[in-house]
Amino acid sequence: MNNASTASSLSLKTVVWIALLLMAACVLPFFVSNYSVFQFSMVLSYAIALVGLNILTGYSGQISLGHGAFLAIGAYTTAILMDRYDMPYWVTLPISGALCLVVGFLFGLPALRLEGHYLALATFALAVALPQLLKFKHLEEWTGGVQGIVIMKPDPWITSFAGLSINSDRWLYFFSLLVALIMFLLAWNLLRGRIGRALMAIRDQPIAAASMGINTPFYKSLAFGVSALYTGVAGSLSAILVAFVAPDSFTVFLSITLLVGMVIGGVATLPGALFGAAFVQFIPNVADQISKAAPWAIYGVLLIGFMYVMPSGIYGAVRLAWAKLRGSP
Repeated sequence: MNNASTASSLSLKTVVWIALLLMAACVLPFFVSNYSVFQFSMVLSYAIALVGLNILTGYSGQISLGHGAFLAIGAYTTAILMDRYDMPYWVTLPISGALCLVVGFLFGLPALRLEGHYLALATFALAVALPQLLKFKHLEEWTGGVQGIVIMKPDPWITSFAGLSINSDRWLYFFSLLVALIMFLLAWNLLRGRIGRALMAIRDQPIAAASMGINTPFYKSLAFGVSALYTGVAGSLSAILVAFVAPDSFTVFLSITLLVGMVIGGVATLPGALFGAAFVQFIPNVADQISKAAPWAIYGVLLIGFMYVMPSGIYGAVRLAWAKLRGSP
């Protein structure tokens, strides 16, 4: 079999696997509780955020400890638009994404002079400052201050399909699944194209990339903007799912958690975002069930165990196991 036919067969297998996974994802909410449906919806929300962080860190090599701030901007944009202006929830997502794109791009411009841990500290400062800014008394009219903003969960457009009941949680799950599919497809196209190749060239060999005519400052800022866009959409989606936003929900720990999820899932891999999002959503609950007295100690042990057993992330371990099963080198 020649290389062309091999690539074609592999492509067909990938399409089949994706179709099967989508079918399983569509059936899943009818066999679990409403709370589990909500948890899976949050996994999809976190996965979108991790894709954005991966574009910045995994594909362009810029470290961020402040993406919780962009999550907050997206969430508060949706909450304010829904609460004060009665805007439909689905309209707020592109608005939140566009706002975060602008903010991220502008933040990336002065950050161009910073690299490595200096850039990480700058983004860390953003994550520290924004929750306090949301509590600022002159902004309480918009942000709700410490108490935050409560919004109404949207009603489903349809209440049944093929004889199956669709409540609010299931409807939001399917809505989250649709948004995640769109965002993953856009990221896949972006990273396969000219922009993705430029980002990876800057990550691997910045001097060589600049000598080849790649506008390094522009692409670095663009990576920041696109990453913030994805995180803003994720924040907007999480606000709709939780129906509540407050400053204390977007602490520095959230930014660190997103970075942990990206590394655990697999750096510079799109499917790894799903594994990392599942880790972020479920592992703290597992740690709490194991030990009520010291859940974060258990969380730390599990985190170390994951990194020791799967140094390339969960997706890397899955790919390695699959290659061994197929007998591939």
